[in-house]
Amino acid sequence: MNTGFDLPKPATAPRIWPVGALTRAVADALEARFNPVAVRGEVSGFTRAASGHCYFSLKDDSGQLRCAMFRRAAGLLAFTPREGDEVEVRGRLTVYEPRGDLQLVVESMQRAGQGALFEQFLRLKAKLEAEGLFDAAAKRPLPAMPRGIGVVTSLGAAALRDVLHALARRVPHIPVLLAPAAVQGAGAPAELCQALQNLYLLAQEGRALEADLAQNSPPPIDLILLVRGGGSIEDLWAFNDEQLARTIAASPVPVISGVGHETDFTIADFVADLRAPTPTAAAELASAPREQWLGSIDVLQERIDRALRRRLDAEAQRIDWLAGRLGRPSQAVVAEHLRLGRAEQRLRHAQALRLERERTQLARWADRLPRAVPPALAAERVRLQRLAERLPAALVRQHESAQQRLERAALRLAALDPQRVLERGYAWLQDDTGHPVTRAAQTTPGQPLAATLADGKVDLRVLGRRSG
Repeated sequence: MNTGFDLPKPATAPRIWPVGALTRAVADALEARFNPVAVRGEVSGFTRAASGHCYFSLKDDSGQLRCAMFRRAAGLLAFTPREGDEVEVRGRLTVYEPRGDLQLVVESMQRAGQGALFEQFLRLKAKLEAEGLFDAAAKRPLPAMPRGIGVVTSLGAAALRDVLHALARRVPHIPVLLAPAAVQGAGAPAELCQALQNLYLLAQEGRALEADLAQNSPPPIDLILLVRGGGSIEDLWAFNDEQLARTIAASPVPVISGVGHETDFTIADFVADLRAPTPTAAAELASAPREQWLGSIDVLQERIDRALRRRLDAEAQRIDWLAGRLGRPSQAVVAEHLRLGRAEQRLRHAQALRLERERTQLARWADRLPRAVPPALAAERVRLQRLAERLPAALVRQHESAQQRLERAALRLAALDPQRVLERGYAWLQDDTGHPVTRAAQTTPGQPLAATLADGKVDLRVLGRRSG
């Protein structure tokens, strides 16, 4: 039946987002698309809060980005940033949900000076990302129990000893095959590619590296570790090679990249199936315990820890923001006392001036009255004199009444003083960082606390928690 108009299709109706859900969705999109991210810019508005957290902005000619560096990362700074400093930072983009602000949570900072290499790094990263080499959907899960593990690194590297020690300790039953290659220098990218290609041969149904090795029956390789110790961006530059990235992407088995330290990122890290913060961590990731469920618990615990740290960082930032706006109640009490004192002084002065003016006016009237009125008005003069005698007493009573009202107001204001609350038997609890403790859930057994009482402070330690 044609009614003359068409109803809108439900499929075309836009989704209605709750504000909080939208900010969380934006934060998740930023995490998946950009993080980790490195940014170069000029420091602006750098401040350090009492909690140890640092807040500032990075800017250039075309934009500005708010940044937060929490106490853990700020404590690792080798210099104090100043207004106008050119720096390079690494961290993660996120959304501060209470205000919906975009911010960069900075995990490391260094003075600018490696710009040319970093620009090359960013261009190659963008190129390969556009080709899909970093696609998370293409990342393969690690085998629970690999038949063999291949390791690509230098024979003289300290990382090799760390990796072999970790593998021997955790999975001594799994064979390990080393494919040596230079990890630094002009020829390092080609050697790394060749070493990976050699291991790929063993990944194909257990085929040997070379014909003379066939007699030794090398094990099939189910997992490859690409590792190197820490260094500068120049030292790690071999792992930012385009051909190496494409060789890693063509691997028939999962590849773990463990290059540098936790704060170092290379193109190999993004292409590999899994990035480890250190070579030792790469070996540990490759050697999961036999009890697979224990490994699953470790992974879940790590996710919970990261989420908890992010939540604690966000709450710390919110507390710093609120503390800057709230101030201390005692300051308001002192300010109100000062205001009442000034009002009392003004009232006393005004009453004294009024009394003096009234006395002067009455004296003038008393002098003029005998001359201005006939004898029939002498009685009125007497009455005025009596009123003049009673006026000072009336003004004194009025002053006393006003004084009593001021005292009552001062008593009510004093009742708001936190010191009075402490005198009634209450205590103010703080943790070892100076933050107030208002809930039992904020404490853990053995945690030291400080209790402020009416006459001083005492140190406490939590024995346990009870609900209710």
